[in-house]
Amino acid sequence: MVRPSVADQSRLQWRCRRGMLELDLLLQDFLAQYYSSLSANELAAFEELLTYSDQMLLELLLGGKRTADQPVARIVERVRKAASH
Repeated sequence: MVRPSVADQSRLQWRCRRGMLELDLLLQDFLAQYYSSLSANELAAFEELLTYSDQMLLELLLGGKRTADQPVARIVERVRKAASH
């Protein structure tokens, strides 16, 4: 499997910076901890998650809202679990 470059990781870290500190912490911590173990499909789902608005991210990650997009839903669950540890 070909791993994304350091530049790709840096780009994702930048995209994790949001307008709310809570989201910044959740997303950046998840990426720092799990980036190297994510599959290409999981990375794609994480990138898709980052296209969501801050309000939607907040509702998905902290408010219990669900998405119909199953790959994104799985990443949301991983972020939630990572935050609870």
